[in-house]
Amino acid sequence: MATPPAATQAPAETDGHDHGAHGYITEKDAYLKRLKRIEGQARGLQRMVEEDKYCIDILTQVSAMTKALQAVAMGLLEDHISHCVVDAAVAGGPAAEAKIKEATDAIARLVRS
Repeated sequence: MATPPAATQAPAETDGHDHGAHGYITEKDAYLKRLKRIEGQARGLQRMVEEDKYCIDILTQVSAMTKALQAVAMGLLEDHISHCVVDAAVAGGPAAEAKIKEATDAIARLVRS
């Protein structure tokens, strides 16, 4: 039986970005460990609210979770710039300009949050 032509196969989903090897790949396990810890903090916050804990105690934990998320974001941003943006800058051209814009936009989102 013949293989159906490629045109009949569903196209792969893409977000329009060339991702290749991500800059964070060497630290993936560390990021996952941190995110799982943050997930636990979120469950702890839910439990604190369910148990009617003191507002300031909840706010203290929200602050700790926010700082933990910011640390993950800063690490990912640093990895992105030192890997993806630097590689694109070395290659030059429109790809470099696009990566720099992408990084700048990500920084702007982080600053607003």
